[in-house]
Amino acid sequence: MRERTDLEERLNSLSRFERELEDAITLVELGEMEADEATEQEGIAALKGLKTEAERRHIEALLSGEVDANDTYVEVHSGAGGTESCDWARMLLRMYVRWAERQKFKVEIIEETSGDEAGIKSATIHIKGHNAHGWMKTESGVHRLVRISPFDSNARRHTSFASVWVYPVIDDKIEIDVNESDCRIDTYRSSGAGGQHVNTTDSAVRITHIPTGIVVACQGERSQHKNRATAWNMLRARLYEREIEIREAEANAQAASKTDIGWGHQIRSYVLQPYQMVKDLRTGVVSGTPDEVLDGDLDEFMEAALAQRVEGGGPTHVEDVD
Repeated sequence: MRERTDLEERLNSLSRFERELEDAITLVELGEMEADEATEQEGIAALKGLKTEAERRHIEALLSGEVDANDTYVEVHSGAGGTESCDWARMLLRMYVRWAERQKFKVEIIEETSGDEAGIKSATIHIKGHNAHGWMKTESGVHRLVRISPFDSNARRHTSFASVWVYPVIDDKIEIDVNESDCRIDTYRSSGAGGQHVNTTDSAVRITHIPTGIVVACQGERSQHKNRATAWNMLRARLYEREIEIREAEANAQAASKTDIGWGHQIRSYVLQPYQMVKDLRTGVVSGTPDEVLDGDLDEFMEAALAQRVEGGGPTHVEDVD
């Protein structure tokens, strides 16, 4: 039923696109025949909008991976730097939530650990929507922020790092066998916002997969049973993503050996001071409006990274910003 719904939506969307294209061409032709500049410009504007949509559809057509259409988990972890990095991790989390809302996706907070003074030490969200993982998978990596610290009384410029890890939600079509004897399960009290039974019982669940060292945690539900089920799903998803990464690493070992990892392994730099710029170090895409990017305007960065990744282009070395 899910595949059928997806196909119906694609066919209906294609039919709508064809109708709008014919209408736009007709407007341009009528405007030229009747020397009506307003009508002609209206048709040209419609064609430009359709061109932008066609480019996005081209990128979506590249989302043909086994799990690209699935929902996705997004983990954000603060780096070294204390309060600064925790605040930066919170900003990144907000950025992805806002991006998901722009795409009409649903967002569920699975786990969140607050910083000692501000921000978050870590958080995991579940983004639900068609192709959510396909779009988000290029965001995995280290993100760097340069700004005048709001926590520094001397108003000095600080550099902060936070890491993002994206992995797909695994559905019933993909079987992942996990031996429970290889896992350690810990329960603890939730550190959430409170409420009946949330902070008074050991409802939060943490599962450690001993052979790989993978750790997942869930505290979003009041019920330990529900948190445990979600944590198992997250672990299976992490193990699947790990296997995919191993295969990709083996396939691209020669190209990867020539890649300059660079300082801090960052994939993108966000500079708020002394000038305003966001630069993706893989594709070279630059934005002069970091406020809009941090408010969820990520499509340009995602499209470029996805096209580079899917079409087989090697990593582009781009000079970092100071």
